[in-house]
Amino acid sequence: MMTDFLILRLQGPMQAWGKHTFEDYRPIERFPTRSGLVGLLGACLGIERQDIRSRESLSASFKMAVRSDFREETEPCMLTDYHTILAARKADGKRNKNAVQSYREYMCDTHFTVALSEKQSAEYSLKQLENAVKSPCYTPSLGRRSCPLSRPLFETCVQANDLVSALQLISPRQGTIYSEEGKNSLPRMQVRDVPMSTKQRQFATREIFVIQQENAHVSESV
Repeated sequence: MMTDFLILRLQGPMQAWGKHTFEDYRPIERFPTRSGLVGLLGACLGIERQDIRSRESLSASFKMAVRSDFREETEPCMLTDYHTILAARKADGKRNKNAVQSYREYMCDTHFTVALSEKQSAEYSLKQLENAVKSPCYTPSLGRRSCPLSRPLFETCVQANDLVSALQLISPRQGTIYSEEGKNSLPRMQVRDVPMSTKQRQFATREIFVIQQENAHVSESV
């Protein structure tokens, strides 16, 4: 059975999809996280940061797969930025009265393609998400506010059998896919990036399938 999918492009000079951490070291995941996508889509929809219920409903409205797009002309690289900051969080959640050093990672020259499908009983429909990314309420960014987009988020809408098949319709059709759907024979990994309904930033773990996509041959391309 064919399903509708919303396709997004995440492109910019820098991206930073943070892992679970505290203020002194800010590592990043090598691909866009679920919490990062929820934040990006929430900005487009106009969901306020303190609106925990709406953010949770948004996260429960879609499934996702991300492809780290292969590009022959450039190699992705990492950058570490150095800061000193005041009132940083400590491990117990309290504020540190002393200034601390903070190292923040960024990815440069990376392109990602994202496929989203609508879950049953979704509070936010795929059409609402499409309209929001085409005309965002707040300016979206690629993980951190210092990471602007270099092109619009919206790419196209397609029909396919599943998330991976949807990505195979979109050029460059090469790269590593991190999908919430997949065959049990595929490699899997645990990622702690599901936003929880708490005032403090806390995250649950999800399992994703890892698929290496190489020169996929399909009957239709975008």
